[in-house]
Amino acid sequence: MGKKSAVIVMTSGDYRKEILSFAFPILIGNLFQQLYNTADSLIVGNFLGPEALAGVTSVGSLVFLFTGFFMGFSTGAGVVISRAIGAKDNARTERAVHTTVALALALSLVMTVFGVSASPFILRWMGTPENVFHLSDLYLRIYFMGFTGLILYNMLTGILQAAGDARHPLIYLVISSMTNIVLDIVFIAVFHMGVDGAAYATILSEFLTAFLVLRRLMRTEGAIRLNLRRIRFDGKTLSVIMRYGIPTALQGSVIDLSNILIQSYINSFGSAAMAGNGASTKAEGFGFLPVTAFSLAMTTYIAQNMGAREYDRVKDGMHFAFIASLALIEGIGVITYAYAPQIIAFFNRDPEVIYYGVGRARVCSLFFFLVGFSHIASAVMRGLGRPMVPTIVMLTCWCVVRITVLFTVGRAFHDIHLAWWIYPITWLISTIVFVFYILKIEKKGYRSLKD
Repeated sequence: MGKKSAVIVMTSGDYRKEILSFAFPILIGNLFQQLYNTADSLIVGNFLGPEALAGVTSVGSLVFLFTGFFMGFSTGAGVVISRAIGAKDNARTERAVHTTVALALALSLVMTVFGVSASPFILRWMGTPENVFHLSDLYLRIYFMGFTGLILYNMLTGILQAAGDARHPLIYLVISSMTNIVLDIVFIAVFHMGVDGAAYATILSEFLTAFLVLRRLMRTEGAIRLNLRRIRFDGKTLSVIMRYGIPTALQGSVIDLSNILIQSYINSFGSAAMAGNGASTKAEGFGFLPVTAFSLAMTTYIAQNMGAREYDRVKDGMHFAFIASLALIEGIGVITYAYAPQIIAFFNRDPEVIYYGVGRARVCSLFFFLVGFSHIASAVMRGLGRPMVPTIVMLTCWCVVRITVLFTVGRAFHDIHLAWWIYPITWLISTIVFVFYILKIEKKGYRSLKD
């Protein structure tokens, strides 16, 4: 059989069908990714106890800090590739693909060395309690040893998604998720390993997914085909990727940095609070899946249509994405609120852990539509070529405001409810800002947004 091109152009036809066709496989793929991320916590919490659960879940915000930073570069590269595809510029597309892979390899090396060496110092800075410190440190060091697989997977998948291919990443994630869950059970339940078993299961699964995506890119035809001998930095292309990627990377980083500081505040309430909050956060990740899917779809869809100068499709597609994704995420929020005790009990049945987990879930879940709006708006801004807008908004609302409140009001009133309510409050602030900015753009017209 001959090789087929993986490039799918979304600049004509029914925009609703194209967006849903692109977003739905991403949604299912992210569901499986969330499943294998959650599998660590479920199996650890039920087989190894609340302290091990606290050790694994408490480092989640730290892992997200680094993955969020490098995902920014993946998003930046995706915008560059999508615009080149929309403009039907094959030479520019090929340069962007090979520069993206070169960047992924360089970032992997830096991240592995830094993460393994800095883990204990960062955990001390976060105020990790002594009774879970060695567990968190062990899990984190092993996780960073396999960070190359995570970065390569995300960067390479970003290339496929920029080309409109959401089906193959879905297939690979399903395979990887099932592998991770099986390895979790084998390492922990059969071989009686500790949190190190959960960490090894995760990194092996990530390397498998990276290999599958790499093979797909090498076997496809068209402008996104990967030739290992052509992997190198193209200076001009790299500078454009950085122009889009650095603001997005900073956005993800500042959000996760604020989450780390909030985690350090939660750590002061003990391991039960850490475990309960961590379990709630893992469950919350499922609620955000529709928004993540639509966000990725909208960045690609809008970037391609801006490249093709299809401005009416940009506006119509954006409005549809807001309505569809917010309806989905708020429905999940209502379900989360109603069944919070049962959801948290899946992770651990300790009454104190359930108390803290349910407390956070019921504070945040009914406001999921606010965080959904902010994420979709951020994706729209990146697709429009305005990556600094969401960076500034998120830096101000989701980082500065949260940290300021926690280290002023939080010091005067040591109450974990503050660490819960700070999320919906800042979601509301960022939503208001984005609404005004989008209305301003629509009034001026999309033609005024030059590349």
